[in-house]
Parts: sequence; C-alpha cells; structure tokens
Amino acid sequence: MKLWNELFELEGECVRLVPITLDHLDGLWEAAKPDEIWTYMATTVRSREEMEQMIASAIQKREKGTDYTFVVINQDNRIIGSTRYLDISEEHKSLEIGSTWYHPDVWRTRVNTECKYLLLRHSFESWQLRRVQLKTDSRNFRSQRAIERVGAVKEGTLRKDRKISGGYVRDTVFFSILRDEWGTVKKELARKLGIQ
Repeated sequence: MKLWNELFELEGECVRLVPITLDHLDGLWEAAKPDEIWTYMATTVRSREEMEQMIASAIQKREKGTDYTFVVINQDNRIIGSTRYLDISEEHKSLEIGSTWYHPDVWRTRVNTECKYLLLRHSFESWQLRRVQLKTDSRNFRSQRAIERVGAVKEGTLRKDRKISGGYVRDTVFFSILRDEWGTVKKELARKLGIQ
C-alpha cells in the first residue's frame, strides 16, 4: 500500500521538488560532480553510470512504496541536487527524510530550509504522519547543524551503525520531528523563509 496514488511535485519560492526520472540523468550527474558532496554520504556517485543506477533504484523503490525521491530544481530551472522520503511506513505513520545532497553552490542558502519545509509540511499535513526522522554521519557537523536549524530534536547516536562507501563504519546521529511539534517547527521555518 502506498501513501500516494499518482506522482506529485512540491513547489516553493526558490525550489521545485519533482519526482526523479531517467530524464534527469544529465542534470543530476552535472550537479553531483564536486567531490565534497560525497564526503559523508552513505553512498557515493562517482560516474554517470552510478548516477543512472541510483536513479533506476530510486524509481524501483518508489514503485514499491518505500521511497519517494525528488530532484531539486532551482528558479533558473537548473538541477541542484536530490532529496527523498525513505523507509516510508503507512502502518507506523512515519518516514525518514534523507539521502539529501546539493551542489556546493547552494550550501548555506535557503535551499535546504525550503526543501525541508516542503517535505515536512507534506508529511504532516497531507499524509498525517506521526514521526519524521533525519539522520547523519556523526562526523558531519555541518549536516547536524542544518538538521537542528530545521527544528529537529536530537535523539542520540547509534554507534558503528553502518558501513558506508569506502568501507568506513560510521556512527549515525538520529533526529526527529513529531506531529505534535510540527506547529511550532512550521512557524519557525516560515519565519526563516519569510512566508506569511
């Protein structure tokens, strides 16, 4: 059972989140080339072929209803990254927002804040979920700060949680936002984004 019947987009002022397709291959590969994107990611994309495999896998998981991967497109209609819903559980009314990466040109801009706002709003208001979790490599302090700025609560660290690309076994820091916290989180995100 899937939470959606047909593909959908999420649109903000500076980004559009569109369902990933193989038509996005060239734009995603161009956006994914800087090495610093992949330093702490669980998987890396180092070739056009790996990007094509990542897209094909994302589409398969979307068809199963477990993941929903978006391509992030800016106001200039340029692909600047990707983000996804994963581990979607209709039964438990929960999911994770993750596998997020952006071209370094948009780091420390409003892009991530707006993407998270759109994803969280859809999770809590359209799908009526109870819990959204986010997680990151314990070494990735930039990502942890970004997740905290979104309003997520740090829950703890799973030690030696997973082997990532390159063979490193990482500690994973978990964060979450609950439905009864969404009103406060939404208000603060809207303030940061200048949304009325």
